[in-house]
Formats: sequence, C-alpha cells, structure tokens
Amino acid sequence: MTRILKGKQVADAINQKSIASNERLRQHNITPTLAIFRVGENEADISYEKSAIKKCKEVGVEVIVNTFDLNVSEKEFYKKLDEANNDNSIHGILVFRPLPKQFNDNHLRNYINPDKDIDGCSNDSLAGIFINQRIGFVPCTSQSAIEILDYYGIDIQGKNVVVIGRSLVIGKPVSMLLLNRNATVTICHSKTKDIANIASKADILISAIGKSEMIDRSYTNEKQTIIDIGISWNEKKQKICGDVDYDSVVDYVDAITPVPKGVGAVTSAVLANHVIQAALRINNIQD
Repeated sequence: MTRILKGKQVADAINQKSIASNERLRQHNITPTLAIFRVGENEADISYEKSAIKKCKEVGVEVIVNTFDLNVSEKEFYKKLDEANNDNSIHGILVFRPLPKQFNDNHLRNYINPDKDIDGCSNDSLAGIFINQRIGFVPCTSQSAIEILDYYGIDIQGKNVVVIGRSLVIGKPVSMLLLNRNATVTICHSKTKDIANIASKADILISAIGKSEMIDRSYTNEKQTIIDIGISWNEKKQKICGDVDYDSVVDYVDAITPVPKGVGAVTSAVLANHVIQAALRINNIQD
C-alpha cells in the first residue's frame, strides 16, 4: 500500500522545536518577527503566505505583510525593503519571487540583509550549501524535502535520486543537500532528453518544475518515493495541483507527498523556525 507522506506530522515536529527555541527569546523579551513582501496576486504565493502566517502564529512568530501592485516601481519597493533591512525588530525577510520584469533578481536576492535571509536566496546562503557549512539559511522548500524524507525514515545515503528542475530556489540547492547526504543525484531540466525514462529508474523522485500534473506513471516505478514540490493553479480543475498527476500514481508508487498538505505545510514550519533561529543569532542568544 502506498504511503502518503503528509506534511502535518513533520510540521508539528518542527513546530515543537521552534516553540522550545522561542522560549529563549521570550526570556529576553524578544518577539521573533517576519516581514513578507509580495508583488501581485499570484495564487501560489497567496496560498504559501496564508500557510506561513498560520504556522508562524502557532509558534509565536509575528508577521508583517507588505503587498504591492504588479507595476510597483523599484524605488517604492526597495524603500520598504530598506526599512525591513534596518529595523532591529524584524528578524526575517521573505520576498516572493520571481518579481515582475522591472526587477533584477540577482540584485534583489543579494540586497536582503544576509542575517535576515531566512529563505536562503542570497549567494552567501547558497555557498554554504555547496561547501556544506552553515552560512545563512538553507532555502526553506529544499530543506522541507529533506525533513520529510528524514521524518518518514526514508534513507538517502546511496540512493539514486532524480531531481526535475534546476532553479536556484529549489532544484540546485536540494540537489546539493542530497549530495551532502551521500545520495547519487541526477538533475533533469527542460533540455534533458527522455526525462520519463531517467525518472522511472529513481529510488527517490523530487519534482520542482511548476507544471501542473506533468509527471504521470511513465516517470515512476513501484518502489519509488515521490516528493512533489511543484505547486501551480490548475485552470481546468480550478484548484492548486502539484507537478505529479497524483491520481494516476498514488496506488502505484511506494510513497508520495500530496499537494496540498505535503511539502507546503512543512515549508511554512521551516520558515517559522528560521525566523526564530535568525532572531537568536542576531541577538547573540544560544539556543
């Protein structure tokens, strides 16, 4: 029988750690605070935002949401971001990316105060993953994939893992995290030939391409674990779906994360934990 790797149990375990760590901050009368920056009304961003606010509230993290129209100027946006960068009462900053074409993504992700880069998007944070040292924070979604595998006792070492997607947000960092855990990793992308055949041989398949229900049974095998990181709005079904055609594989593979209630739930818990850890570091408090 296929194991459904629900995110709630994983998130609850992370939340317990967050609550314990937050007690250290409370002893110093510090409230960990997250500033969210969202441009536009993207359904996936809004869904993540709601989940993040809920998880933050559960562990005592305050959230300030800054929203902007799609035509917002760089000047207006960066003015608000500067305020968060320099405000000592704000410990974490999350910017939903990608932003509209008027923004330079490389400039933006390295503009965030490194101490507050709780989603691990800066060069420094990403470098830490590549050299396997704690510099900044690991991107929340990438860490969530590992947290799920660990929680459900799915061994990574020596396993053949296929990652579909090569973005700096998920694909590349999660691949490095897996390599650091001694997995054998194959990264597939839009130019890869015969992806389905490659994926079907994987012990663990991690999909992060954002194409609704692209992964069907031809990408899978009966012993495979699937971590579906993709999330997008399915116009036909009028709901949020993952990269995987869940109904076609759920009774075939060994284990799979659902969408929603899978990786997303864990990502929000990891995010809240990172805010607390950032507050501890910024204030030089030992956890």
